[in-house]
Amino acid sequence: MQCQTGQPRVIPAPHLNLDSSAHGLINPMTQNSEKIRFFRRHIPRFDCTPGCHDCCGPVTASSEEMARLPIKSEREHAIALAELSCPHLGENGCQAYAERPLICRLFGTTTQLPCPNGKRPEVLIEARIERQIFAYFATTRQVLV
Repeated sequence: MQCQTGQPRVIPAPHLNLDSSAHGLINPMTQNSEKIRFFRRHIPRFDCTPGCHDCCGPVTASSEEMARLPIKSEREHAIALAELSCPHLGENGCQAYAERPLICRLFGTTTQLPCPNGKRPEVLIEARIERQIFAYFATTRQVLV
């Protein structure tokens, strides 16, 4: 396709992330991915009880978080849900630990989601960050993992 000048017309591919400086558009996936990275950096870490998976039940995640997780079959999802578990929970723990959703990372770091075994980081998550994360949950589409 050519424009009026006779030059080839360049149409950006729909899968590319466009930023405001390039085309005046901001891809919501990019914005949410940036928020997820920010939140991940600000959720305190701590060591869980080895072999414990009490927090690993059915949870929800955003589309951006789901895109980072390994794909599970409908059968695997159904079995996990019937057992009130997570499809990513294996014999040796979380099979997607490095990419686990924000909600999984929050368990034990806030008084709203305490560890059933009393584990926690030395310092709980900052109240401001916690509010931002829960606002993110409330304003983004969440799907069952």
